[in-house]
Amino acid sequence: MRSRQDRRWPLWAVGAACFGAVGAALVSQYHFDMLPCPWCTLQRLIFLVVGALAWLAALLPRGTARRALAALATLFAASGVASALWQHFVAASSNSCNLTLADRILSALGLFDLAPSVFAPMASCADAAVNLLGVPYAFWSLALFVLCGAVTAAVAVRKQR
Repeated sequence: MRSRQDRRWPLWAVGAACFGAVGAALVSQYHFDMLPCPWCTLQRLIFLVVGALAWLAALLPRGTARRALAALATLFAASGVASALWQHFVAASSNSCNLTLADRILSALGLFDLAPSVFAPMASCADAAVNLLGVPYAFWSLALFVLCGAVTAAVAVRKQR
């Protein structure tokens, strides 16, 4: 028989994966000189939100609140999927990402000023379109958003015992 703590591990794992993704992005930026575009930095924000929601849900006792937070994390993960797809298929073919939706969101939230080392875009989307192990960086992000969304969706719809 599983304890309640055992049922929380998927949420802890989602949070760790999301925060790890942001850490990997920062290592890529500062150690390997892979400068981020606005869509890259927006995805960092989305990973942080999904991770925070997952960990907050893991802290709550089982029930409606945990499932609601997991559902909200799923919606943010879906927005991450959309942003990764947009980055790869639309923005990466543009030489300029100035004043995109990503720029507007980050600017409106004040993140350029609050944490420029994490959220300030430093390249156009065309310049930031790089591969990691032969796979576009945006697809790595996409895959993790899909995985996190699947896990949080499973938690959100899981029946209580």
